[in-house]
Amino acid sequence: MNEVNGQFSGKAITVTSSNRTMNTDKAYSLAVLCGLSAGGIVYGFLLPDWFFALGVGTVYTGIGYFYFAYDIPLLGEHISFTEKPDKLGHAIGLFGVSISPLAVVEYAEFRTPETAGILVWTTGLIAYLLFVSAAQSQQQQ
Repeated sequence: MNEVNGQFSGKAITVTSSNRTMNTDKAYSLAVLCGLSAGGIVYGFLLPDWFFALGVGTVYTGIGYFYFAYDIPLLGEHISFTEKPDKLGHAIGLFGVSISPLAVVEYAEFRTPETAGILVWTTGLIAYLLFVSAAQSQQQQ
């Protein structure tokens, strides 16, 4: 990647630093702290499997980076639709996304700590995708 006028450009994506609210190094440091905390809590209290804890930790590191680097509200509404059919489709999809982890837990017959670990991972996965989408839309403005 080459730096040209404050812009980093690669083959697939162009990232400008104009929409960032925090220094990148500081955002990375705080993000790694969030990821290590989430992974450590999952490993220590929920599911003592290093591979799963590593996955959870890296997902929450990504969330932390986009949260600290961009002005993204933690509990704000990220996606909204104005048309009634779109709202219904969104509601049905969200319902499916919310019950799918529980269906996996039921199907695999996990115990309580494993269930909590799966729910933490799924929540992080969804939050990561929302934060990446919000950060990308801020860059396009």
